[in-house]
Order: sequence, then C-alpha cells, then structure tokens
Amino acid sequence: EGAVFLRKKITLLRAFSLLIGSMVGSGIFISPKGVLKNSGSVGFSLVVWFACGLLSMFGALCYAELGTRITKSGGHYIYILETLGPLPSFLFLWAEFFAIRPANSAVVSLAFGRYMLEPFFAPCAAPVPAVKLVSLLGYYMVLTLNSWSVTWSARLQTALSIVKLVALALIIVPGMMLLAEGHTENFQDAFDKKALVLDKLPLAFYAGMFAYSGWFQTSFVREELVRPERNIPLAVIVSVITVIVGYMLTNISYYTVLGTQDVLASPAVAVSFVQRAFKSLISVVPVLVALSCFGTMNGGIFTFSRTLFVASREGQWPPLFSMIHIRRHTPLPAVMLMFPLVTAMVCVGDIYHLLNFFSFSRWLFIGLATLGLIVHRHRHPELHSPFKVPLFVPVSFTIICLFTVAMSFYSDPVNISIGCTMVLSGFPVYYLIIHRQIFPDFFWTKLSFFFSPLSDYLTHKLQLLLEVVQQEIKTY
Repeated sequence: EGAVFLRKKITLLRAFSLLIGSMVGSGIFISPKGVLKNSGSVGFSLVVWFACGLLSMFGALCYAELGTRITKSGGHYIYILETLGPLPSFLFLWAEFFAIRPANSAVVSLAFGRYMLEPFFAPCAAPVPAVKLVSLLGYYMVLTLNSWSVTWSARLQTALSIVKLVALALIIVPGMMLLAEGHTENFQDAFDKKALVLDKLPLAFYAGMFAYSGWFQTSFVREELVRPERNIPLAVIVSVITVIVGYMLTNISYYTVLGTQDVLASPAVAVSFVQRAFKSLISVVPVLVALSCFGTMNGGIFTFSRTLFVASREGQWPPLFSMIHIRRHTPLPAVMLMFPLVTAMVCVGDIYHLLNFFSFSRWLFIGLATLGLIVHRHRHPELHSPFKVPLFVPVSFTIICLFTVAMSFYSDPVNISIGCTMVLSGFPVYYLIIHRQIFPDFFWTKLSFFFSPLSDYLTHKLQLLLEVVQQEIKTY
C-alpha cells in the first residue's frame, strides 16, 4: 500500500538498548577465563579488563564521528569503502561473511545453550550434543523474529537489556557484600609477575575485547536511527561507561568468591559463582545469562543483515540481498543468509578456538576503519561534523589494534594464520568478480551472455518466493 523501505524505528532508548544488549552478552560470562588464563594473575586480568574498556571507548568515539560524517548504514564495511576504497571493504565483507560473523554468532549461541541447560544437569556438565541442539534452536528463534518484524526485534532487545543488567546486579551485589566483610584473600599477590607471559597478552585482550564488542552496533543501522547526529554519540558514551563499570565490578565479584583455579577450571564462570555465593539463585542466574546471550544473538543478526543489505546496494554482493519484504519491511534475504554457516560452526566448533579464530580479522578491519577516519579528515577538511574527537583518539586506537593483531601471530599462530588466509582468499575473488579488469571485456561479454539470464531467472523466482523488492526510497 505504501513505499517499501527501511523505516526509522530506532529511537535513543532503542539505540542504547541495542548497544547494551550487544555488549553485555556471553562475553562477561565466558571471557573471564580467557583473560585470566592469558594474563596470568588476578591483578593483571583486571588491568586488561579496564584497558579493554578504555580501548572500546576510544573505538566507540571514533565510530560515533564516522557515523555523523558518513550517513549510510553498514558499519565497518561502509566506513572502509568510503575512506579506503572498494578492495579493503570487499576483503572485510568476505572475511566477515565466511569467518568473523558466523564464528561470533556460534560462540554466543554455544554460550546460550550451555547456560540454558546448566541448571538441569548441575553439578555435571551438560552433554555437548544437547548444548549444540539448544544453541541452534535459540539462533533459529532469533532469526525468525528478525525476519518477521523490526519493531518486535527492537522491543525484545530493550527488554533483554534490562534482563542483562539484572543478571550483572545479581553477581555484583553478593560479591561486593563479601568484599565489604573482608574476604580479600583471593587478591593476595594479585600482580604476580611470575605467571605473566607477554606474548599471551594479545589473546587476553582478544577475550576482553570480545566481551566489550558491540559498541559499534549503531553504525550498522544508521539509516534507521531517529536523529542520528545526536543519538549516536549520546547512546555510545552512556552505554560504554555503563558497561565498563559493570564489567569491572563483576570481575571483582568473581575473584572475591572464586579463586584463580576455580575460574580457570569452570566451564561456566557465572554458574560456579552462584553455586558458591548464592545457592538460592542457582537455577535463576544461568537462565538470565542465557537470555543475555539471546539478546546478543538478536543484536548481531539485526545489525549484520544491514551490512549485507548495504554491500548488495553498493554492487559488491548479489542484488537479491538489497531487497526488502513488501509487508514486513525487513531485509529478509540478508537476514536469512547466515544460518547455514552458523549452523555448521555450532556443530563443529569450540568456544575458545572460535574466539581466537575470528578476533584477528575483526580487529584488523576495525583498525582499518579508524585509520579511514584519519584519512577522511585529511581528504575532507572542509566537512563539518556535528561530533568530533581529538586526533590522538583514532591514532592511538588504530596503532593499538594493528599492533595487537601483529602480536597475535606469536600468541596463536595456527588460528591466526587460518584467519589471515581467509582474508587473503578474498583477493582473487575481488579481481575476478568485482574488479573485472584481469580479463578482457569480450570475456565478460561472453560470460554474461551465458550466466546473466540464469542469474536473473533465479533472482526473480526468489523474489516471488520471499515476497521482496528493491528499496523504493533513498534513506541516506
């Protein structure tokens, strides 16, 4: 009955909920083990958590400025495309689709399944096949909701953000009460240098930054934000400060109740904490944690579908994925595309190997995006930005990201090499399919003669099946 396009339905409250809901997920409940293992001691792990929060704030401020300078949705992809060019943006898209996003979604889904089943099998560990089955069911539920309605996805994110804050409060309060009573024995020799291994620190940062990851989510839905020039910086600053404070208090609570060995031995740190400190809530907290992971899955699907949508609109992805459902006004093909890869990674993956696998690629391209901010400022000094950060913020954030990525080759060469290979495999694809200057024009003319009718036929049939059309109104 009306024009088909993505509506502006993300208010300031929903933007704040999207950020909180994306950051506070599985990370704070599974990453403490990874941070502690690779930092070596309680004191250094807390330093890593605070440093990761500060680094996240720097990155979030850079992305807030990029979001006011570049008016398109798409997050990392569109920022790299607009500042550094089509090749690095396609390499990001390639790595994001085939490695970063499915691995990230698989990590969160597996955490959801583990915590959801924990109360039913405690004190034993839940069977791995059952965890993977529940993980997939949760992911498919979120996928269906995002295909159905933007409004209901946003409402769910707001509700689950409240659940996440309640879950953190239930961990923080008993820990702080015990700390006030003088239970400080687990903080003796907190900065034991003997256990510190410098070449493992990048992996500690990867685990910590995974817990904070999500501060960039508003940049993916920029075109659907109400008053983005005001709401992006405001939502980013408030949400990141809230999460830094919450994470620091949560980790202090963990260490107050659990010793170093307990944290390292626990498959689910939050459950072990409740078993020790708050037995009356033994069946409640794991469910709250699982719901937190559910919200993170929802936010991830909601935002990444917009990356595929924009990439398709920019001509670097098949045109079907820039289409919108005629009644639901959701980017249905882009939402549905991820489920085969996520299903495969959930079935075969392990949380901590997946974490290192996708972190290399993610932080490489985030560093390139903030490098793009520096380049964009230099190229367009006349451009007025309603929000601007001091130059040392993007410079220091970019250097730290790229240095951490380089150091990680020494820390975990196998997984990092796999991630690097995944990125580099995009080069021939770009030059063969996108750039198209490696072969003469007559070759592409002949190829198009054979394959264009088939491609058009399949796209048309899928349009009819999914009831989707191209966006009719420009929203940027």
